[in-house]
Amino acid sequence: MATTATERTGAPGARRPAPGKAKAVPRSRRPGRLRTAALPYLLLLPALALELLVHLVPMLIGIVMSFKELTQFFIRDWTAAPWAGLGNYAVSVDFDAPVGASLLKSFLTTCVFTLCAVALCWLLGTAAAVFLQENFRGRGLLRALFLVPYALPVYAAVITWAFMFQRDNGLINHVLHDQLGIGDGPAFWLIGDNAFVTLLVVSVWKGWPFAFLIVMAGLQNIPREMYEAAALDGAGLRQQLRRITLPSLRPVNQVLVLVLFLWTFNDFTTPFVLFGRAAPESADLISLHIYQSSFQTWNFGTGSAMSVLLLLFLLVVTGLHLLLTTRGRKATDAP
Repeated sequence: MATTATERTGAPGARRPAPGKAKAVPRSRRPGRLRTAALPYLLLLPALALELLVHLVPMLIGIVMSFKELTQFFIRDWTAAPWAGLGNYAVSVDFDAPVGASLLKSFLTTCVFTLCAVALCWLLGTAAAVFLQENFRGRGLLRALFLVPYALPVYAAVITWAFMFQRDNGLINHVLHDQLGIGDGPAFWLIGDNAFVTLLVVSVWKGWPFAFLIVMAGLQNIPREMYEAAALDGAGLRQQLRRITLPSLRPVNQVLVLVLFLWTFNDFTTPFVLFGRAAPESADLISLHIYQSSFQTWNFGTGSAMSVLLLLFLLVVTGLHLLLTTRGRKATDAP
């Protein structure tokens, strides 16, 4: 059937669209775009739930316990323990009393130990990473061997070191005293003042491969042309290390030092496996000290207060470190 002129041109007086222009259709938000925007949050949800379950919930419970007089009489129902307010914190920071004095001494011992361990880990890791940048036969084997302490389970490695540091039949005394003739007799490495050296050796042994791995990865981002140009200008190895390597590794070292500090300061497994429940006075790290204050005296309220104080200290140190490094980076990038 043929169409009429009105049907072909539309109603009288109606405007016909200009040729070449399509009629605009209002856009509606598609459901697929909404699903795409929500996808990252859905993928993060399991990790956030596990983080909440494993870390945040116990931390909040520990903070609540620090305000209670929680002893062995309230183990069955810790919520029934009487409210202590800031009493546990007052006992912990009363450095004239035995509890506060022992906590302060343990804190200072941990600070000295952490500074020594972090410095040695960084120094050994950086030296090994710089040395293995050069191509030579057996470099891959050395890289694999250097990472063995980091790959071994901590429990098995520390137990092995504990056997090696035994006084009568340990490998350390056998080499130092029997083979090399150092000392008047076999030394006590797991008690007394030598316990600090023992703990430091074991901690550095298992910690420096991590520094080696991070620094070695950071060195891959430094162009080799910079070293070649410096060598042509007459710069030696020391000048190249000072002018090129260390400044280029500054962002990596800032993160590395912070991570090593937090790991070492919070380390509980190494002293606990090495010395048992009662560490020598020279190696009384604060993590093991808090454990002893909680589970040997059955005063969980005071132990929780010590843990919260430790958490606050580490948060302050982390915040100061991030603030200083951010300001230093801004000052360096400023024209």
